[in-house]
Amino acid sequence: MLVRDAMSTVVLTIGPAHTLRQAARLMAGRRVGAAVVLDTDTSGLGIITERDILNSVGAGQDPDQETAHAHTTTDVVFAAPEWTLEEAAAAMCRGGFRHLIVLDDHEPVGVVSVRDIIRCWAPAGSQPSVLAG
Repeated sequence: MLVRDAMSTVVLTIGPAHTLRQAARLMAGRRVGAAVVLDTDTSGLGIITERDILNSVGAGQDPDQETAHAHTTTDVVFAAPEWTLEEAAAAMCRGGFRHLIVLDDHEPVGVVSVRDIIRCWAPAGSQPSVLAG
């Protein structure tokens, strides 16, 4: 199975001046765990994830004052739609992250997450077991 088969084609793009609260609100509204940060001044692509926002809030920073720019990962590993899910999973393991921006012809066309890969690898029709408390 390929990345194109698993990726979400909902690509939330924000600017570096968005506050973390704005980013979180947009991510929650679209039900995604990451946003592509496009800096039009540098033509650079980065990524901000739910974990970046959580780390900032957990450190006591104000989500209304902190900008996406300050919390964006710019040293990004990109995936191609033709990658296998094994290649994407290996890249995530090597880098210690859970999301990859998928580029096609230098344009973001999707995001693939660990959850997307697991969903594809899980047996069809499998139901999570519920542990009695």
